[in-house]
Amino acid sequence: MNRVATGAAVGGALGASIGAMYGTYEAFRYKVPGLYKVRYIGQTTLSSAAVFGLFLGAGSLLHCGRNH
Repeated sequence: MNRVATGAAVGGALGASIGAMYGTYEAFRYKVPGLYKVRYIGQTTLSSAAVFGLFLGAGSLLHCGRNH
């Protein structure tokens, strides 16, 4: 289970960084007003971190189950 937790943590960190970049780009592209930018960037960051962490954790779980 240690590898699964590590995979989920790495996926969450990677997803958060990509989500922050993408959220910032989209907020400025669509001219989101004022403090809604912070909310939009935070929402994008957290959602992409959760999704990517889930998938990388599941992939680590499947990979750990194999005998080589």
